[in-house]
Amino acid sequence: MSHLLVRKLRPTAWTRPLQIAAVVCSLVFTVGTILQNFLIIDLDMLRLALQSAGASASDAPGFLIGLRTVGCLYIVGNAVGLLALRGRTWTFWVVVAVNVTQAAGVFAIPPAVFDASITLYGPAGILPSVITDGGAALLTLALLGSLVAFRTPWAQRRD
Repeated sequence: MSHLLVRKLRPTAWTRPLQIAAVVCSLVFTVGTILQNFLIIDLDMLRLALQSAGASASDAPGFLIGLRTVGCLYIVGNAVGLLALRGRTWTFWVVVAVNVTQAAGVFAIPPAVFDASITLYGPAGILPSVITDGGAALLTLALLGSLVAFRTPWAQRRD
């Protein structure tokens, strides 16, 4: 009897393109986060950022561990988005959660960090962050827009 209450979801013309976009973005964001986490964020950059923010540069090693830990969580979270083609509801919500919070990174990261990255590495020092955070904002808008329009994850229709 309970199987009569379960409605099946059918893909629409938007389902596969949305899933492909999520996979491509997740791949780009995973790579970008790896670059940011292990090439851009280092002790020299953090020392410079802390000094320009008026804090003690001796705190840099602790901040490095914290930032890299958070970065690794985003690497894993973004990598989960590579499963988007399977169309699972839980994957949709993980992708939304990761990208909402990654997009908020622009506001959470102090300007001194961006300044130090530019000082040490030029514009390339903020490129991974701009791509991942800005791209995450766009992907979030697309995913939430499809959720509003179709009232289901992955732009599907209920039977």
